[in-house]
Amino acid sequence: MNTFPLLGLCIGQVAPLGPRGVASGIVKHQVHQALMLSSLGLEGDAQGDTIKHGGPEKAVHHYPFEHYGAWREDLGEHDLLMAPGAFGENLSTMRLTEDVVAIGDVFALGAAVVEVSQGRQPCWRLNERFGRKTMSREVQNTGRTGWYYRVRQEGLVKPEDTLILLDRKAPEWTIQRIWKTFYVDTFNLKELKAITELPWLAEGWRSYASRRLESGRVEDWGRRLDGTELASRQ
Repeated sequence: MNTFPLLGLCIGQVAPLGPRGVASGIVKHQVHQALMLSSLGLEGDAQGDTIKHGGPEKAVHHYPFEHYGAWREDLGEHDLLMAPGAFGENLSTMRLTEDVVAIGDVFALGAAVVEVSQGRQPCWRLNERFGRKTMSREVQNTGRTGWYYRVRQEGLVKPEDTLILLDRKAPEWTIQRIWKTFYVDTFNLKELKAITELPWLAEGWRSYASRRLESGRVEDWGRRLDGTELASRQ
């Protein structure tokens, strides 16, 4: 089947997050009305750090709802895992996961059309959100990251809409495959080179692979995952 009903359509405004009160839009709540989806995202949605979050290549974040069950097994019962929105996602569905979804997949969503652009790189805001200092590392290590869409056609989206698969440009390049190269098999030069040449992948991620090839080393993930960049500013 190529149709995937929405379980949640979620947005959030910038607000203080966690004990340090960091400005963030990661807290998302389900809505029950139609929203306009533009090239920069859903009407009423916002990001606290517009340099590293949001923008045309990360206009919409999708997170599989079946991961919630896996997180409950890992973390135990948690209030945030009762409904979509815990991971800052805009879209929640079942039966679409990182081992299936690929770069360049195109979906109709209501009157809009979206295209998979990249996976999610988790950051320390997840630690603040869950009150768990290792949460971002756990998301990265498990590969339960979710992914982003760019908007190919703007249009109205309703909570009762269904994602409909229209086209697959590179079905072999799943989100999971790129995750494995970036975070597990980190010096697979053949895979890294192929990633740099994948036209439907966001430029930021192609550059990420290029920099690793050029430098011959894996990046320091500590600032992104642990929030040391935040501590250095305080």
